Amino acid sequence: QVRLVESGGGLVQAGDSLRLSCAASGGSFTRYAMGWFRQAPGKEREFVAAVSWNGGITHYADSVKGRFTISRDNAKTTAYLQMDSLKPEDTAVYYCARHVGSVPVNPSRSTDYDSWGQGTQVTVSS
Repeated sequence: QVRLVESGGGLVQAGDSLRLSCAASGGSFTRYAMGWFRQAPGKEREFVAAVSWNGGITHYADSVKGRFTISRDNAKTTAYLQMDSLKPEDTAVYYCARHVGSVPVNPSRSTDYDSWGQGTQVTVSS
């Protein structure tokens, strides 16, 4: 299995931006789609965004569409989540995950992801 390590979280104010990174090692990265999920305290984990193996297809949750951008650099085996216009309701632990396929058919289905990072905290103050 691939090892995934997230970074880039922190405490910011509403309206600020953050870029999360997900560095992959020890396994295949370039052939698989990647996704970002988040979990706020007391809530279920929810889908945020996904990107196909070559970056050509992206999916977003409605709550982040137009504010977040998912991307990847296969040469660096790293996925990114650019988060702009952050809101307090974006506060959560953010996780990256490797999809079992190259192009996710149902990107929000967490059971279709077989490797997960440990998460990075994002806190947005109002």
